[in-house]
Amino acid sequence: MSTATVAVIVIVAVLVIAALGFLGSRQQQRRHLRERFGPEYDRAVERHGSVREAEQELRAREQRHRELQIHPLDPAVRDRYRADWQRVQERFVDSPRSAVAEADDLLIRAMEDRGYPTEDYEQQVADLSVEHGGTIGRYRTAHDIRGRADAGQTTTEDLRQAMVHYRALFADLLGDGEGHVGRASAEDGRVPASGDGRQDRKNLEDHEHREDVDDREDLEDRKGREDAARTAAKDRRISTPAGGHAASRRDSEDAEGRTR
Repeated sequence: MSTATVAVIVIVAVLVIAALGFLGSRQQQRRHLRERFGPEYDRAVERHGSVREAEQELRAREQRHRELQIHPLDPAVRDRYRADWQRVQERFVDSPRSAVAEADDLLIRAMEDRGYPTEDYEQQVADLSVEHGGTIGRYRTAHDIRGRADAGQTTTEDLRQAMVHYRALFADLLGDGEGHVGRASAEDGRVPASGDGRQDRKNLEDHEHREDVDDREDLEDRKGREDAARTAAKDRRISTPAGGHAASRRDSEDAEGRTR
């Protein structure tokens, strides 16, 4: 094998290894972006119509995010926000539209306290998506409902959904699970007394179980009284002379009427 042939083989091998390394690196970067941005990755691809352009944008968001002074909230500040959110949710029952506007304003204040710029909505979304890709879509939905509410184009159910979506990002910003900021009732948007949704469900199930048991016991007791009355009436008919059949029937009917 000539020296030239060996050189060609070596060059080809190096190029293949470099290509494999490049592809492996691209796949790793793509996996990282998918995991970090979640549904936001697919949204960016759909908007750009190009995976390459979408990934360029998402990497630019990461770069900008690294330059921001994002920091967690102090425990006392976090507790204050939890209490503020609870009051907003409780106000929803009497004034849904005002509560949604207050929820939006409260969320923006929490962003500011964590170090996020809040002057421009689209930039807010881009900055938040880096750490909160799983809930940023819900913020978009809530913000859209808030805009329609200002124009008087929403129902109470729309407003309730906005509160649910705002709460998801709010809990994410505070570093909490949703249990820390309360859970809206699925029926009418009211906030349960307990912040622990699992305990609320357990209490409701226990209450319903006790009611079922009480209903069954009442039914069994009533059925027992009716059976006893029918048995007593039958015994009287058997023991009553022929001339007393009319009175016996009246007694039986009176007895059965009392059990009802």
